[in-house]
Amino acid sequence: MRIGYPCVNASLPCTSTSTFRLASYSEERLVQAVTNNLACLQRILEYNVERGLLFFRIGSGVVPFGSHPINTFPWQTHFAAGFRALGEYIQRHNLRISFHPDQFVVLNSPDAGIVERSIQELVYQGSMLDLMGLDSTAKLQIHAGGLYGDKEAALSRWIATYKHLPEAVKARLVVENDDRLYSLRDCLQLYDAVGVPVLFDNLHHECLNNSEPMALALQQAAATWHPTQDGPPMMDYSSQALGERKGKHTNSISEEQFREFLTHLHGLHPDVMLEIKDKESSALRAVAILHELGLATPPATLVIH
Repeated sequence: MRIGYPCVNASLPCTSTSTFRLASYSEERLVQAVTNNLACLQRILEYNVERGLLFFRIGSGVVPFGSHPINTFPWQTHFAAGFRALGEYIQRHNLRISFHPDQFVVLNSPDAGIVERSIQELVYQGSMLDLMGLDSTAKLQIHAGGLYGDKEAALSRWIATYKHLPEAVKARLVVENDDRLYSLRDCLQLYDAVGVPVLFDNLHHECLNNSEPMALALQQAAATWHPTQDGPPMMDYSSQALGERKGKHTNSISEEQFREFLTHLHGLHPDVMLEIKDKESSALRAVAILHELGLATPPATLVIH
């Protein structure tokens, strides 16, 4: 099992998603931003490897306006060496990488323009994984989308859109159960239709389910992942923030709750993304628990604070 956290390292004085306003777009600004973002991403990955955090979700904004029509700069060529070096580092250290496109990526929208822009965003983010030389176990994670007054029609639109996606996107796409609209059962319907793996979110399942026990839900989601093409199942983990709205992530990991969650795995070894506010701080505590229980293999150099 690998433990990770999304996008931002609070311990480092840099960001891998620096950007600028669309109104001030220029190729010079773009080149400077991407140069800084790739350098920071390398620093984050090195920090993670040193501490045994071997799963990381890269922020969507590595290339500002990466899928926007204004960006006609050949960044894929200009930064090919930088992306390739990152990919070689990732592969050398057995890191697992993913992207989670923003909420505006909606494949089941009745608006054809929204769907087309969503596809272009998936193409852009998938192309970064391609430039890194990563195989199809590096994933693009999205939700099923909106209801638009008719869940079955919305699911049918998602399926129809999926069938017309570029093959490079299909190979990487996974769908996550959410906390309000689309349960694990709904996502399994998408898997049955087109074979898209289901990325399981435990907190979302606690908020919206069809009475499946956690252990059964984990097994059902894991069964949608093909070991060779998809790699070990990915999942998101968090717990409910006390006194907050249903589904709000906690600020810091509860070690007791995390240990209890691990008892439901029954032989599964998913890569676990912690969606917890304090990022690498909780991830370090989680990976320490996995090492204690013999569920993770330490890298060559391990530093846990």
